[in-house]
Amino acid sequence: MSVGQLGPGPAWACALALVLTGACAPAGPDDSAVCANAPPVDWETFGEGFVTQNCQTCHASTSLNREDAPPDVHFDDAAAVWARKDRVLARAAAASPTMPPLGGTTADDRYLLEIWLTCGAEGE
Repeated sequence: MSVGQLGPGPAWACALALVLTGACAPAGPDDSAVCANAPPVDWETFGEGFVTQNCQTCHASTSLNREDAPPDVHFDDAAAVWARKDRVLARAAAASPTMPPLGGTTADDRYLLEIWLTCGAEGE
């Protein structure tokens, strides 16, 4: 096998590992450009209020009526939200969000949610 061909061996395994971990995925928008002029947003200044108002009715570990929310999905603190960051962004920060199911979030709140989970320090 010539150099540059993929096949059994360390080079092939390494290439497969890179693809499976997303290292070869196309680059997304430049987060540094998005974050450069973003307002400072963290759990205390935004996240806690947003999550309390829009998520914890169903996604609090103490919720009495979870409305079929999965029992292992709860957002009691910043770490729990950050652990599901990609899913939260996809479901709640999209232009046409599917969470909360009855709607109610503003475009400004969805923007701040995106800024928090894209530009903020993980877990804060």
